Amino acid sequence: MSSKWRPAVPEPGRPACRLPSGGERSIFERVFAMSTIAVVGCSPNPERPSHYVAAFLQQHGYTVVPVNPGHKEVLGLACYPSLRRVPFPLDVVDVFRRSSLVLPVIEEAIRVKAKALWLQDGISHPEGEELARQAGLLVVSDDCMMRRLISRYQPWA
Repeated sequence: MSSKWRPAVPEPGRPACRLPSGGERSIFERVFAMSTIAVVGCSPNPERPSHYVAAFLQQHGYTVVPVNPGHKEVLGLACYPSLRRVPFPLDVVDVFRRSSLVLPVIEEAIRVKAKALWLQDGISHPEGEELARQAGLLVVSDDCMMRRLISRYQPWA
């Protein structure tokens, strides 16, 4: 991991993510109780957030499933070209793609019957998020799984 990396924090007065009011704790707890996390856009480059977040999740007991059509293996794991090519059920789809490119990923997460959609820092797509909610997925946007997981154990982080 690069020595320049610092965990992202929301700007003052800006919410960390958009969640239905009053649902923050229960959504995070429900997502973190799941075990299989597809990381869309997972990179083999250790300095990329998608890589070190996936590695962190893996080190903390989650089953990580890299998804990136440009790679065959990431983190020593088979890397799938798309969510639909993963041959087993996925609980969470964690997305590291630009907001402008995320709608097809959201639609694919719905098709594979994922239980939750997590759009990382800086990523949001209000229409796609609403589609996911209507399909029954838990949705978190513009937030970091690693930072939220750390804050579960270190509330001051």
